[in-house]
Amino acid sequence: MLGILSFFIIFGVIVTVHEFGHFYFAKKSGILVREFAIGMGPKIFAHIGKDGTAYTIRILPLGGYVRMAGWGDDTTEIKTGTPAALTLNAEGVVTRINLSGKQIDRTALPINVTAYDLEADLTISGLVLDEQKTYRVHHDATIIEEDGTEVRIAPLDVQYQNATVWGRLMTNFAGPMNNFILGVLVFIALVFMQGGTPNLQTAQIRATEGGAFAVAGGQSGDTILSIEGIEVSNWSDLQQAVETATKGLTAGSSLEIEVQKSSGQKETLVVTPLENSGSFYIGVMPALKTGLWDKIQGGFAQAWDTTFLILNGLRSLITNFSLNKLGGPVAMYQMSNQAAASGLESVLSLMAAISINLGIFNLIPIPALDGGKIVINILEAIRRKPLKQETETYITLAGVAVMLVLMIAVTWNDIMRVFF
Repeated sequence: MLGILSFFIIFGVIVTVHEFGHFYFAKKSGILVREFAIGMGPKIFAHIGKDGTAYTIRILPLGGYVRMAGWGDDTTEIKTGTPAALTLNAEGVVTRINLSGKQIDRTALPINVTAYDLEADLTISGLVLDEQKTYRVHHDATIIEEDGTEVRIAPLDVQYQNATVWGRLMTNFAGPMNNFILGVLVFIALVFMQGGTPNLQTAQIRATEGGAFAVAGGQSGDTILSIEGIEVSNWSDLQQAVETATKGLTAGSSLEIEVQKSSGQKETLVVTPLENSGSFYIGVMPALKTGLWDKIQGGFAQAWDTTFLILNGLRSLITNFSLNKLGGPVAMYQMSNQAAASGLESVLSLMAAISINLGIFNLIPIPALDGGKIVINILEAIRRKPLKQETETYITLAGVAVMLVLMIAVTWNDIMRVFF
C-alpha cells in the first residue's frame, strides 16, 4: 500500500509540476489555457477561474495535463443535429453553449445545432422550434462538453498557433525546465534533511555506528592521516588507500590507521575491516559541510551528477539499444515500492532523479515530445514563417505513433521481467 501511495505521489507531483510550466508560460504568451487538470479520468471537481481556465481535479491520481487552445488535439466538435442549450445575455449574444444534456440554466434556449464557427466568425446556427436561427457567440463564452466539463471556447486570437514563436518555444521548454528546477529543489531539501553535504576535500570522517572503525575506538570528527603508512589528505585518497591496504588481506586481519582527534591529538588505531562480497570496509563516511551555502551547493552538485549519469545512460542506450535499459510505469512502481520501504529520503531522492530524467527525456527532438516541438519552433524562427498546421499535425501524429509503440513494448518488457 505504501508503495502504491509513493508511486502516485511521485508521479503526480512530477507531472503536475511539468504541466504547470506549460500552463504558466502559455498564459504569459497570450495563449488561452482551457483546462488545467490534476489527475486523469472523470472529474470530481471543477472551477472556472477569472482567467478563463477551468481548474479540474480528476479521479485517477496519475499526473495531469494542460489543455491549450489550438494545441495538439484540442478541438471543439459539434455534430449536425446535436441538441444544445444556449444561454444568452441581455444583447442576445451567446455566453454559454451546453452540450451535456443536463439542465444548467432554466432560461437557456433549446437548439438543434446545424452549423457553428467558434474560432473566426463566432456564430452558432440551428433549429429553434423548427425555425432556422443564427446567434452571435461572445468571445469569452464557455461550452459545457458532453462529459460535463465547462471550458472557454477557443477563438483564433488566443490559440497556440497565434502566439509569437518565442512564446511558443518558451511554452514548450517550460515543462522540462520545471522538472529540472524540481529536481534541484528536492536534492537541496535532501541535503538539509541529511544535515549537510559530504566534504570530499578532507579526510575527516563520520564513523558508522557499529562499524570496524568505531569498534576500534574511532569517532566521528576524526581525521584519518594514513592507512598502513599510506598518507591520505582527502576522501579520494582515503578510498584508494583502503583499496591498496586490503589487497590480499584475509578475513580477521587488521590495519593500522593513524588519526588526528578533534582535540589535535594523534592516535594509531588497530582496525579489523569487515569483508563483504570480496571487498573490505572500515566503516567510515565523509564528514559533512554544514554551512547554508554548502548545503545549497550540495543540492546543485547532486542534481548535476544525476544529470550526467542520465545522459551517459542515454548515450549508452543510443549506441547499444536494449528495451532492458528502459523502464515504464511498471518499473517506476517497482522503484517507488523499494524507495518507500527505505524511508522518506529514498522517496525524495527517487523523485528528484525521475524528475530530472523526465526533463531530459522530454527534450529529445522526437515529434510529440517537447523537444520535437522546440525543433519546430526553431525552424519557424529561421524560416520566419510557421509550418502549415496540417504538416505539423502529421509530424506530431507520426511521433505519437512511435512513442505509443515504444511505450507498449517497454511496458510489456517490464511485465515480463517483473512477473515472469
